[in-house]
Formats: sequence, structure tokens, C-alpha cells
Amino acid sequence: MGKGPQEIDRAAELARIDTSVPHPARVWDYWLGGKDNYAPDREVGDEIVKIMPDLPVNARAEREFIGRAVRHLAGECGVDQFLDVGTGIPTESNTHGVAQSVNPAAKIVYVDNDPIVLVHARALLIGTEEGETDYVDADLREPANILSAAERTLDFSRPVALMLMGVLEFVPDAEQAHDSVSTLLKALAPGSYLAIAHSLKCPPMDEAAARWNASGATPLTLRTEAELLAFFDGMELVEPGLVSLPKWRPEPGTSFTNREVFQYGAVGRKL
Repeated sequence: MGKGPQEIDRAAELARIDTSVPHPARVWDYWLGGKDNYAPDREVGDEIVKIMPDLPVNARAEREFIGRAVRHLAGECGVDQFLDVGTGIPTESNTHGVAQSVNPAAKIVYVDNDPIVLVHARALLIGTEEGETDYVDADLREPANILSAAERTLDFSRPVALMLMGVLEFVPDAEQAHDSVSTLLKALAPGSYLAIAHSLKCPPMDEAAARWNASGATPLTLRTEAELLAFFDGMELVEPGLVSLPKWRPEPGTSFTNREVFQYGAVGRKL
């Protein structure tokens, strides 16, 4: 039931995709066992896994975290509007599928500036009859553009869940990252939520990030726990706070609960 992508010429979408250099969404897709990746993505993915074998674990843990966070927000918290920035290539536990399984009337706006995601946007727009989904081709670093497009679908006078899953890593400038998040949050009503998943800065991840950045792919920035918590300043953190993703409200069947995963996450409520 989306609006924008149906009007976009598919040839123009495909022309924007550069398969000669690795891309974050495609490497992530490769680690998740997907098929929307190319030789440069697989090559870099394999090289990084030699350095940090747990990175496919990070990818899987993040997908499971998205499902648990959205179920909690749509269920216990009663949120029926979601703004998912940095959508990534569609896979299982997409925000709209989870949210609308809890509340069929939920509305979801996906945002990404990745042409490979744009190609798949139509799949993201298949939701329930009662709800609504839309896709916005925009960049996290231009939050005003996101807000002006998202208000076609979302009512900012009511609570919205802002989802930033594995996207803030690719905004290396700390001031710019905080300005973007702050601008988006300021537009949201009290009672809205912010959910973040982010790669943790720590010795096991440092070498992997260095190899990633040397590949010519979109540069990746790791952040410490203190730096991640700063995005939630002035908000009320949902228990258990900022933790390794499998430790955030694990459910029966949650993977990797018996080990450390260097992908961290938290959910906060705007007061």
C-alpha cells in the first residue's frame, strides 16, 4: 500500500547499483545467507570473517533483536507507527511484518538511500489490508527530508517508534550523527521510542572494522557503550538498558544468549 516506489523507473534503480565494490547491505545479506550479493561483497565478507569469525553472529543477532523490539513496542507499549531508517535488504523479521502481526493496522515507513534496497522496496510494501507501508529514498544525514516524506503516512502528533538498526555506524561524524537523531526525535510526540542496534567498539571488532574500511566500502565507525548511551540522553531506557543484543529481552528460541555478541542495542522512551 506504499506510494513512492511504484512510480520509480526500475531501469533507473538498477543503474544506481555499483556491483564492483562491496556494499554494507549486500555483505550483511551474505552473512545472513541471502542471495542479493555479488563477488566483491562475498570476498570482503569472507576476509573479515577470517579476522572476526563472529560477524555473521552479529548479523543474525541483530535480525532477532529487531523482531523482539518491534513485538515489544507494538504489543506491550501499544505503538502502531514505525519509522525504520536504514532498512537494509528485506529478509525475515522485517519491521512491518512483525508489527502488523501484532497489530494489523500498524503503519510503517521504511527509509534507505541504498539503491539495492530501493530495488527491493516493493517487497517491503506488501503489508496488511488494514495497515499501511511506505518507502522513502532518503539519507539519515538529511533528517528534514525524511520527516517531510514520512508525514504522508505517519501522524507525528502520536507516538512513533524510530528504528535505527545498524545504520548509525555509517555516519562517522559524531556531531552529525547526534544532530540527525536529535532532529528526528524532536519531531516525535512524547511517548515515542528510539531503538538502536550498533557495532561495539572493542578489541575484537577493531581489526574487522579496519579491514572493512580498507576495502573501499562505505566507511564504518564503531562506538563505545558510553557513546551509544549518549543517543538516549533525556530518555527513559527500557529494561534491561544497553546490552549485547541477545540479552535484550530474550525469548524462547533466541540465539546466542550464552555468549557475548559485540552488536549492542537499547530501546528508550521519549518523556
